[in-house]
Amino acid sequence: MLLIKNGRVLDPASGIDGVMDLLLEGDVIREMGENLSGEPALDATGLVVAPGLIDTHVHFRDPGYTHKETLHTGALAAARGGFTSVVCMANTNPVTDSPARLQEILRRAEKEDVRIYQAAAVTLGLEGKVLTDFAALKQAGAACFSDDGVPITDSALVRKAMEQIAALDGVLCLHEEDPALVGSAGVNAGTVAQTLGLSGAPAYSESSLIARDCMLALATGARVVIQHISTKAGVDMVRFARSLGAKVEAEATPHHFSMTQEAVLELGTLAKMNPPLRAEEDRLAVMQGLADGTINLIATDHAPHSAEEKARDFSQAPSGILGLETALAVGITYLVEPGHLTLGQLIEKMSTNPARIYGLKGGTLRPGGTADLVLFHPKETWKVEGFASKSSNSPFLHKTLTGKVRATVCRGKVVFQSDAT
Repeated sequence: MLLIKNGRVLDPASGIDGVMDLLLEGDVIREMGENLSGEPALDATGLVVAPGLIDTHVHFRDPGYTHKETLHTGALAAARGGFTSVVCMANTNPVTDSPARLQEILRRAEKEDVRIYQAAAVTLGLEGKVLTDFAALKQAGAACFSDDGVPITDSALVRKAMEQIAALDGVLCLHEEDPALVGSAGVNAGTVAQTLGLSGAPAYSESSLIARDCMLALATGARVVIQHISTKAGVDMVRFARSLGAKVEAEATPHHFSMTQEAVLELGTLAKMNPPLRAEEDRLAVMQGLADGTINLIATDHAPHSAEEKARDFSQAPSGILGLETALAVGITYLVEPGHLTLGQLIEKMSTNPARIYGLKGGTLRPGGTADLVLFHPKETWKVEGFASKSSNSPFLHKTLTGKVRATVCRGKVVFQSDAT
């Protein structure tokens, strides 16, 4: 058993927001209330106790790119960031496009301290030509389907994928950047790109594909997630499609609501990602989309790269940044502290909604429910120094953020605990 004492229990799913104790037995919550007894006890006085965070968009690079990250180091980073569940993308090497490859990853993932789910590819080899066997992959345990990292340009193939996935009640996740419209990836087409002598990726390279896929989702009835949305027009498109009845969800990353293209001039390749950091009007539109519910998921797109890779010239360096260990603090610093979201709304987008949309365990705290929790101090400031991840490619390195994870509990077991707890 594990007793968590005197924490502010915050659960958007049930509407609970008050000081109480939680008694965990095995991997379930046995009891919630006041003056509970049990040993060992974890004192949560002054801390928020919330459902464990769930990140539905990470890259653990395993198999194939384990010099960047492994299932184990990724799990350590997740636990340190308050995440009890993650969904890994399929752009591994070899690509996760068969039941055998999927099951091998899931088998190894069972050894880790957090719940690791796996996405399956939409197309064989991420080549955008032949669809994978969705039924077999879902039967094998695929949490969703995505070719993330490689946009699917064949509209007829996307429609066919939506039809098949809709029949299985699956979730299709889409990376929306039309490569034919992207001059140079990783930086927004604008003044910053011009300063660097690059053509950049225009906002319409994203919004044009979002428009296509919103309408295809409406026509097919498929459940679709627009991944790492970054443009004002894209947010407007999702809002419009929802008003027509499309089953379209959208996720935003912490970097897209906290930074703009100007960060590239300061941070270089540490601010290079796909889609790129955009203009201030786009950042504000993403925050507005989060505030009004158009964007109902916050996902990190955790994308580790080695220091050697990120040290290359900007045009040659890979896109992507770390996200798991700073996500909650970035959300509190840039969304909650300025008043754009309440703390409950932030937890809803980082735990409750991901669990509901993807059908995953957790996302709520209730007697008899899953014992996945995060304990954090919402007002504690800290300087980002060092990572549990195998990589360190974060634009937040050396920056001061508000909101510090003190402990993470997964399956009733403490999998991370800071020295201060």
